[in-house]
Amino acid sequence: MKKTSGFTLVELLVVVTILGILVAMVVPRLAGRTEQARRARADSDIKGSLALALDLFELDTGKYPTSEQGLAALRAQPPTVENWRGPYLKQDPIDPWNNPYRYAYPGTQNPQDYDLFSLGPDGVESTQDDITNWSKSSG
Repeated sequence: MKKTSGFTLVELLVVVTILGILVAMVVPRLAGRTEQARRARADSDIKGSLALALDLFELDTGKYPTSEQGLAALRAQPPTVENWRGPYLKQDPIDPWNNPYRYAYPGTQNPQDYDLFSLGPDGVESTQDDITNWSKSSG
């Protein structure tokens, strides 16, 4: 008889079963991490890169962009703004859920400063899941 190498059906079933058990243990641990990572990125954008770009704009021009100029003023010089040394951002400010970040100056939550926020995963303004540059009061 000629001996051939290969896997038997039982060996293949054992390997598939082991892989199935490993997947069943790992997938639940990873579920929900995507949303957590998106929220962390939005928070980092708002409190980091976008805040820095707005501060650089203010440093160069002497004032923050108006609500009407919005965050677009960080990419292209508004007609009435002097001493603009941008662009301050390389790409349009889009949150992890593919919605534009919201901006207002002067802010309603930060009257002496600006409001900068993402509507979060639901895309609707609410106090539950929006990511903001102000601290939310409980209540």
